[in-house]
Amino acid sequence: MTNTREWLAGARPPTWPASLVPPFVGTAASDAAADGAVVWWRAACALVVSLCIQIAVNYANDYSDGVRGADVARVGPQRLVASGAASPATVRNAAFAAFGVAVIVGVIVAAAVSWWLVVAGAASILAAWYYTGGRRPYGYRGLGELFVFVFFGLVATAGSAFVQDARLTLLGIAASVPVGLGSVALLISNNLRDLPTDSQVGKRTLAVRMGDPPTRVMYVVIVIGMVFSPMYLSLLRPWTMLGLAAFAFAVAPMRTVLKGATGPALVTVLAATGRLQIVVGALLTIGLALGP
Repeated sequence: MTNTREWLAGARPPTWPASLVPPFVGTAASDAAADGAVVWWRAACALVVSLCIQIAVNYANDYSDGVRGADVARVGPQRLVASGAASPATVRNAAFAAFGVAVIVGVIVAAAVSWWLVVAGAASILAAWYYTGGRRPYGYRGLGELFVFVFFGLVATAGSAFVQDARLTLLGIAASVPVGLGSVALLISNNLRDLPTDSQVGKRTLAVRMGDPPTRVMYVVIVIGMVFSPMYLSLLRPWTMLGLAAFAFAVAPMRTVLKGATGPALVTVLAATGRLQIVVGALLTIGLALGP
């Protein structure tokens, strides 16, 4: 039987910054935060929904890739289905359970704020499932980075601000850009690591389509964009310039990628990218919370 450690590994904690950062940044970017009137239970619900969708998409990806035979040969941690640690049906049900928690909590928030949140939530769940699920998964067509930017950047961050203000704001949308870029950087580092095996099984990620050298350049460009985006955010909230301090955490993974690291060395890049996203998110949250 699969133990707790294996299930936790299957939930892929190194990718969780993609879901943990948006609710904090989005809440801090809301008018409610500027007025000192944050509704904390709504913020907590936004965090739960975001994390549950992240865990669900990881289990769904494990299931879909596993039944397609796309995760048999791996450099990173073994997957539940591909390694035989859990049956496909069990992993699929775990994904559905995580989606279910997100739905229940999301409906509670929507009832208090706006039913438009149900539409955003439904779109997020569909995007999560069809990343590698269904007949024509968009993750296999090189569209993963675009959808990650939209849903773990724009939707999750601006949506968290919407949960507080019941409206979209320029600041909420602007703050979602560095958050989305951080999630894209996480996915690129993952796909760069898996590029050789993905190409062998016909998984046409953007990294496979572009090739190794251009993907490394793209990673660096995205990371630089994430780290230096506080320069434009400072036009709306000057204290967001604090985010530039995160550059110190960006040097090592960029250097590793540009030096042509492969295999296990890129596993450390994924972890370092997650830490970088957390640092950027924390500094932006502080900068936004400090106000104009």
